[in-house]
Amino acid sequence: VQLQASGGGLVQAGGSLRLSCAASERPFNMGWFRQGPGKEREFVVVTSWTSGSTWYADSVKGRFTISRDNTKNTVYLQMNSLKPEDTAVYYCAGDTRRRIGVSNNPAMYDSWGQGTQVTVSS
Repeated sequence: VQLQASGGGLVQAGGSLRLSCAASERPFNMGWFRQGPGKEREFVVVTSWTSGSTWYADSVKGRFTISRDNTKNTVYLQMNSLKPEDTAVYYCAGDTRRRIGVSNNPAMYDSWGQGTQVTVSS
């Protein structure tokens, strides 16, 4: 599965951005992780194509929303009320092995898109 991410950019605190990730084939689960400067890769959100379940990291809950377009095998991440601490390279990830359940562990994902930079200025 190949993933193509897009939509990053520079925005002021309190602003919004929308990221997209298109998959060449639909994996069981798709999610977003991010990696800030000098930090480890961090879970953001995952959604299941099979069950429809979604899991958000506490740090983004209520501000970020993931959605799926079944016709395009694409997920979108709408990011509102952005904060400077949201600044990171965002990676979309696909899990083609776990049919049931979702994971926040990046090691469980076998497909990764190229990163897209999100910068939030204060």
